[in-house]
Amino acid sequence: MSVIEFLSYAFVQKALIAGALIAVITAVLGVFLVLKRLSLIGDSLSHVALSGIALGLITNTSPVFMAIPVVMLSSLGIYKISASAKVHSDSALGIIAAGGISFGLIIAALAGGFNVDLLSFLFGSILTVNSAELILAAVLTLTILTLVYLFYNDLIAITFDENFAKTAGVNTERINILLVLISAAAVVIALKVVGIMLVSAMIIIPPTAALQLAKTFKRALVLASLFSITGVITGIYLAFIFNMPSGAMIILTDIFILFITVILRNYAFKKRRTADTD
Repeated sequence: MSVIEFLSYAFVQKALIAGALIAVITAVLGVFLVLKRLSLIGDSLSHVALSGIALGLITNTSPVFMAIPVVMLSSLGIYKISASAKVHSDSALGIIAAGGISFGLIIAALAGGFNVDLLSFLFGSILTVNSAELILAAVLTLTILTLVYLFYNDLIAITFDENFAKTAGVNTERINILLVLISAAAVVIALKVVGIMLVSAMIIIPPTAALQLAKTFKRALVLASLFSITGVITGIYLAFIFNMPSGAMIILTDIFILFITVILRNYAFKKRRTADTD
């Protein structure tokens, strides 16, 4: 099938637009989370999202709209546990993830087990994105990018040195809460792309690939977004052509991009070392 024919389908157009929007916000937030060593927050919150999605399905409401407040409240729980109870962030992530997925499994059992709709959120179904979800993705993307722009310097400050940021007058608690809340919203909307099982990879891999090559923070944001968009578009196309799961193809494409960036970085490093010795 040609690319032109592939793009002629309305559902493919919706999937590509939604996927590109979600790719940008997960990549941008992923750079902050990876450098702040909170990259696994995506995995924990995606497990919590199972509870919200199951609640939405059992109450015949939108699973995505139901999951957003559930996951955002859980993200606050992660922050409060790690900040107030003197629990390490990775432990807080594990506690919330275990509680969220356990609650979700109980709700799913009460609803009669896993149905097709619930399974689509487990493994992703970007090709089935509807108009409401596309609009939600656009609104969330605009909102998150605006917040990142407005609080850019403060976010950088808490990412690299939170103690110095606090000394410099940054309200670190407010900025940390902002970061976990917008990350929670991004995780929920990304479930449609790659599903609960793989959403953390979408947050981790493109930013990690970008950090292999970027020499400045802003360049890392741009490269991460480009890599993420490339992964989504290529993954959707390959999934459609070969009748494979879209989420898995997207993540495998991301891994391939990361592999290439590691090779390029090693090559550049060897070239500089050779030049220095000469």
